[in-house]
Amino acid sequence: MQQPHRRRDRLTQRTEERTTMTAAWRQLPVLILLILAPCRTVSSKSVDPTTQPLVSIASQPTDTRSVVLQESVDQTTQTLVSIAPQPTDTRSFVLKGDTTFKNVELLNPVNLSLECVWTGSQNKQPSITGYWRKDGAEVQDSRVTVNLKEQQYNLTKVFSIASEENLGNYTCVFGNEFEMYFILGAPQMGEIRDKPIVSYVGDIVVLICKMDEKKPKPNTWTWYKFNGTDREEISAATDPHRYLTINDGWKTKLKVKNVSEADSGLYHCGAVYNISTSMTHVELKVITIMEPLKPFISILIEVIILVAAILIYERSRSKKKEAEANGPNAEPKNAQPQTEDNGGEKSSSVRQRKA
Repeated sequence: MQQPHRRRDRLTQRTEERTTMTAAWRQLPVLILLILAPCRTVSSKSVDPTTQPLVSIASQPTDTRSVVLQESVDQTTQTLVSIAPQPTDTRSFVLKGDTTFKNVELLNPVNLSLECVWTGSQNKQPSITGYWRKDGAEVQDSRVTVNLKEQQYNLTKVFSIASEENLGNYTCVFGNEFEMYFILGAPQMGEIRDKPIVSYVGDIVVLICKMDEKKPKPNTWTWYKFNGTDREEISAATDPHRYLTINDGWKTKLKVKNVSEADSGLYHCGAVYNISTSMTHVELKVITIMEPLKPFISILIEVIILVAAILIYERSRSKKKEAEANGPNAEPKNAQPQTEDNGGEKSSSVRQRKA
């Protein structure tokens, strides 16, 4: 009886073992996935040194600027510093002899070499001190010793003209005895209108600015209106019903429509170059239709007053003459002829009686 029970127990045990193994095999793929998942996560976070992560093009900035990285000694911090555009062109100008003044017209940023040559005074010293001034202020670290060579002194310095702030008056000074001047600026407009442009209220006015065609053509033109304290830029795009600008090479026009007395004043036009803007102005005077008649009206009033005064004087004079004619001095003159007539009548009557 014990043997059948033992066989049943063995069969039952084998069945349970097979069931357990089957369940283990079924869970094996799940376990493999659970083991590989952390490995995949770790590998996705690590980046190979030779490859770069992909970034969306739309997220990239569109502006491009040049920067310099300044590293500290311990190389733990970095600072971004913008680089200003540096001039690449180099030009030279010389003043010597009796010429003490020179206008230098620039279009672009430039490295400018300025040289002054002075023959010296009668008592020439072997060496003198020379230095430079900009707009009246001494240029830092510009003092040098200038030696006499070939009976003349030579003072030279290179200036970096990168923006409009670097333009102005540059003066070379020889021992506080002699000075020479360089005036740096954009090309200047030679034609300046002294008299104002006169127009009537409601009319259309055209203001014109010109640059000499022998000079470089401006990049563009700008217009400003002086409001008493500052210049306000005129934009035809924001107010097309009032303004229209026409740029044509060396010439620009500003058309002002339906002008009023408030439009009177100074209008500044600017020829824009890379280094600076050359400015000049035009004056506009807007008047009413009665304005030209004011001198005529004033003359007419003066004539009327003068004629009235003459009439009043003549009338008073005529009244005075009539009063003198009708006064007591005039009555005896009228009576005397009457007595004579009476005497004549008496004498005639006496003659008739005698006859």
